[in-house]
Amino acid sequence: MGETRGEFLLPSDSLQDDMNFFLRVLGMRLDMICPADNPRVAVLSGHGLRLRLEVGAALSPGALRLLVPEPDSLAGGARELRAPNGTRIEIAPLDPPLVVPPTEHAFVVRRLRDRAPWVVGRAGMHYRDLVPSRLGGAMIASHIRIPDGGPVPDMVHYHKVGFQLIFCYRGWVDVLYEDQGGVRRLNAGDCFIQPPEIRHRVVEASEGIEVIEIGVPAEHVTEIDHDMTLPTGRVNPEREWQGQRFVHNLAAGARWEPFRIPGLVARDTTIRENTRGVASVMVVRRGTGEVPWAVHEGDILFGFVMEGAATLEGRGQSPAELSPGDAFVIPPGMASRLSRISDDFEMLEVALPGEFETRFP
Repeated sequence: MGETRGEFLLPSDSLQDDMNFFLRVLGMRLDMICPADNPRVAVLSGHGLRLRLEVGAALSPGALRLLVPEPDSLAGGARELRAPNGTRIEIAPLDPPLVVPPTEHAFVVRRLRDRAPWVVGRAGMHYRDLVPSRLGGAMIASHIRIPDGGPVPDMVHYHKVGFQLIFCYRGWVDVLYEDQGGVRRLNAGDCFIQPPEIRHRVVEASEGIEVIEIGVPAEHVTEIDHDMTLPTGRVNPEREWQGQRFVHNLAAGARWEPFRIPGLVARDTTIRENTRGVASVMVVRRGTGEVPWAVHEGDILFGFVMEGAATLEGRGQSPAELSPGDAFVIPPGMASRLSRISDDFEMLEVALPGEFETRFP
């Protein structure tokens, strides 16, 4: 098959006026015009578009959105214009800055037994929202599962995020990452940090795979990279994406040390170090002694119960009985504690930023 082209069809009442707008104001070029003696059709191109203007065509004028590297350099910096034929033009940045909304702090408890709906998302994966309010858009926490094992119909893609964690809760999943060699297997208890815009592709998953994914901000763009093939053939563990390194942390052989709160122990996933303090990710277990009331002064403190049981107490809140699959958020300044902790208790804690003060009132 030879070359094919697509064109947007737009009506025109005055071909010369419309041509002048698209050529002079939007900087497009003229590719074709006919007939020569009394033009009624003109084809123009630019900004990745090909437009066909037809005099008297019974068409809607429609709307065009132009994404440009420097919006102020086009059309005198205007963000919205209207062509003589009525076509609405929106001008936006090609790569807009990442905006993280201010955190709307709240005490949140989300129980698995409350049967929140699972929805089908990208690549056929099932998602359960662990923080429905998303703290005003500051973060998203998803419990993700793939019911059937085997190859995953994924494409090479990347996320425009400030922080993203993938923690394997059940089963295993194989993923390819840019400049990180061949397939990497994430087993239960292991985690990945996906630095902003690192290219990756999910390859295969075990039956019943479940992961916890944390993203900041809640709404972020996922883009498909049609040009990159993974693996890249390069291995560069020191490479950084916007100041963050890729992390593949293994649960096997981890060292358990006293947690920031007495009565608990934890293993560090090295994520605080490799994100330059953007976030901290710890796996927490019961230690010895009573767990005291504590107050944190961070921004976001998220917990997900993986095994066992405990009671979460918060000042001014009803005690919440926690079991596997339950999630919670504790706002800064609120005194809270875990009590009645079972011997097999294990919890994932994600904190942003990675360094914050903990007080014991």
